[in-house]
Amino acid sequence: MVGKKIGVITQARMTSTRLPGKVLLTAGNKTMLQHQTDRLQQAGLPVYIATTTNTTDDAIATFAHQQAIPCYRGDEHHVLSRFYECALEHKLEVIVRVTSDCPLLDGNVIADALQQYLALADDMVYLSNALIRTYPRGFDFEIFSFKLLHTAYHAATYTADIEHVTPYINQQKIPGTKIVHYQRTSDASKYRLTLDNPEDLELLRKLIEDYKTDRLPAEEIIAIMAANPALHAINAHVEQKKLEE
Repeated sequence: MVGKKIGVITQARMTSTRLPGKVLLTAGNKTMLQHQTDRLQQAGLPVYIATTTNTTDDAIATFAHQQAIPCYRGDEHHVLSRFYECALEHKLEVIVRVTSDCPLLDGNVIADALQQYLALADDMVYLSNALIRTYPRGFDFEIFSFKLLHTAYHAATYTADIEHVTPYINQQKIPGTKIVHYQRTSDASKYRLTLDNPEDLELLRKLIEDYKTDRLPAEEIIAIMAANPALHAINAHVEQKKLEE
């Protein structure tokens, strides 16, 4: 798979039900989406934003234009098609999928996982740190080939597979799909560093503004959470909404 065109696609929209407009809320004078895209640059890969054609998402398209990040706009509810068409337009052969509610994603961790993926040299592999969780929620990523995405796009018919990009792949509905888990040596999955509600926003603002975590690698962020139980308590009670983008 040497020489393959690889890119990171982050899917974003303004109509989150629990915290509308969350990806353009700010912490430390930057939007959450900018924090994420800045940190994704550490992976050394091109970054693309997949948003919707809704006028509510004009603000995301404007952000992408201002940051010189390619932006694809597609169907709000058929997220699989939006994602597929973004990858197709940019001729990606290997895709790293992330969601825009993860402002502290570590591009260096993604780069390491990508090297593991590429070393397998198998376009039937799906590699992720999100099926078996050892990283905090909010550090999630998935890596897979355009071949798998293409098959899922043309074969998926169930709403759950269409509204979310990867279930058809990671539930191994495609014969021959191989699941590879990217894991830490110790479990830090109890920490919640994603953005879905006001408590999450409070925690992320504290981490970014008081602890400068936007400049820190994943392991140092996890160490801060472990050393400060009061931070963990801010959103420890929050139940994750199912498959939100």
